[in-house]
Amino acid sequence: MNISTSISRALIQGVTVSAVLCSSLAFAAGGPPRIGPGTMPLSPIEVADLKFMREEEKVARDLYLALDARWGSTPFGNIVSAEESHMSAILQLLRQYRLSDPTAGNLVGEFSDPELQALHDALLLRGELSELDAIRVGGFVEEADILDVQAAMERSSRADIDQTYARLACGSRNHLRAFAAADTALSGTPYVAQVMEQKAVEVILTSPQEQCGGPRR
Repeated sequence: MNISTSISRALIQGVTVSAVLCSSLAFAAGGPPRIGPGTMPLSPIEVADLKFMREEEKVARDLYLALDARWGSTPFGNIVSAEESHMSAILQLLRQYRLSDPTAGNLVGEFSDPELQALHDALLLRGELSELDAIRVGGFVEEADILDVQAAMERSSRADIDQTYARLACGSRNHLRAFAAADTALSGTPYVAQVMEQKAVEVILTSPQEQCGGPRR
């Protein structure tokens, strides 16, 4: 089970994030050897991860569209286009490997994965409480994205998929920096990690903005 679906259940059931982390955040050291596209079929977990990532990036985009419309906060408007490019990068991989698109036909705020639907809905409600809550929803989403991409990379044996995942993780780190800065500007206090370990977040926040490259061609 990935971190975001675990968090989704936690939000519904009222479980604390710390309890989710204790049971969900275990990443294997190392990983399988990396191979190129077309060598052999994807494994079922690689297929599931690609489809999940396509919808998870849509969760981020759809939330940021809604919260930008509600609050007009700078990070949301600036980051929406990046989330669109993340969705497109995963879609290219789905097409390359002839996999169906789980977002096909879904409107903004609609998801095929019921747990991601519940996660989106819960985070949207939280983000509508105040501008600061909205900014913290953004931070929450980016932290969860980073962890999910890390886990998917550990399960992937494909160099092309890993390259795309690496760009997504890079983008999420930049987005987290933007949300953390907005959080501090509004609250007057340092950003507090919501999903990741605080030390891991601080490493990101104290490092420079990254150049992540464009979508796959």
